[in-house]
Amino acid sequence: MASVNIRRDVADPFYRYKMERLQSKIEGKGNGIKTVIVNLSNVAHQLAREPNYLIKYFGFELGAQTNTDPKDDRWIINGAHESSKLQDYLDGFINKFVLCKSCKNPETVVNVRDGDIILDCKACGQQTHADIRHKLGSFILKQAPKKGKKDKSTKKADRKARKEAEKNGTAGDDDETNGNGHPSPGDSGSDPADGDGDFGLDAGSDDELTRKIQAGANDLHDDSKNKEVEWSVDMSEAGIKARAEALSDDLKATLVVEGDDNGDTSGSSGYDELGKWFEEQAKELGGITKVKDVDIYLKAKDLGIESKHRTPAVLAQCIFDDKIVSAKQIDARASMLKKMTSGGEKHEKAFLGGIERFVGIDNPDLIPSISAILLQIYQNDIVAEETLKAWGSKASKKYVDIAVSRKVRKSAEKFLVWLEEAESDDDDDEDEDDE
Repeated sequence: MASVNIRRDVADPFYRYKMERLQSKIEGKGNGIKTVIVNLSNVAHQLAREPNYLIKYFGFELGAQTNTDPKDDRWIINGAHESSKLQDYLDGFINKFVLCKSCKNPETVVNVRDGDIILDCKACGQQTHADIRHKLGSFILKQAPKKGKKDKSTKKADRKARKEAEKNGTAGDDDETNGNGHPSPGDSGSDPADGDGDFGLDAGSDDELTRKIQAGANDLHDDSKNKEVEWSVDMSEAGIKARAEALSDDLKATLVVEGDDNGDTSGSSGYDELGKWFEEQAKELGGITKVKDVDIYLKAKDLGIESKHRTPAVLAQCIFDDKIVSAKQIDARASMLKKMTSGGEKHEKAFLGGIERFVGIDNPDLIPSISAILLQIYQNDIVAEETLKAWGSKASKKYVDIAVSRKVRKSAEKFLVWLEEAESDDDDDEDEDDE
């Protein structure tokens, strides 16, 4: 198959970085016409990138639906698109998400860290940044494994290792025992992964193993309860009034924070400082919508809370006014909001919680407009579809009282139904493509 330079602006025939030229074929006709990229997996491998990154990029650039996880390696874009046109778009992908910004070589590895996409160059050793403002940047950030979580293959391997260890019991290997089935002197009798290991009981006891597992599960359960308590909010009339009076009428924002992320509730937190700063800026500039995004981000960074998951909740309550829908204020601040919620699901949930308070408590007249607000959030890729569905599935008293929460979600039904139907239509299209 014909190959081309990864950087097509380099005419040198001896340029070492090569890839296959994209090969595509057009199938179907009428509304069912589609383009199949035959060798997308090979090209992605030669670029050291995930195939779904490439197909998603084409979808964003062409404004077309794509299948991002085909079982038969048939990567499809709806509509008719010539190979030469796709090759041109691929140049854009390479420039934004493959080439080192320092030496322009494609020997880079993608690392997602702290809401940023870092290109680690093996050629020059520099670490540069991919364009997270592009929709694909948001897609990559949301696809990245959650910190501390294991993928399915890792979990499966762990389970298999535990079963093998349990099956072997105390028999051990010759070099781990003294010949009579007991651990050798100096051996704790436990697996190194158990930490200190010595619990003062036989490591091979099935009852003891069960007890340890149960104790660990109870600890996790208790931890989850404690985390929920940290999020509790005083929803009494006096508490709501006190928070409402803390900021100006122009902001109409009630901050949902109690101390900093370390649990310190003494004095004013960075979130309080940010809220006061919003109030001052709104008065000085003549309205909260006149505060620039870059200034908001720099202020949050100065306070050390730009990457904290509670910050999006504060922003949701402070950077909009009652013209949030008619003035398309979410669209206007989409780039900044995507960056601030790129930390993952906790950030996205906090942002939705802030929106819930913004309309449910501060601007109840906007409750009928919640579907339009959520649509702007969805269309700008600020919150993932899965997070929006989870939010809409169950009322919560985390940010507002339960009655207000139910009222807001009831008003959001139009958007939530549309979201389900849109996904169903996508699935139907993919089924048709597979036939």
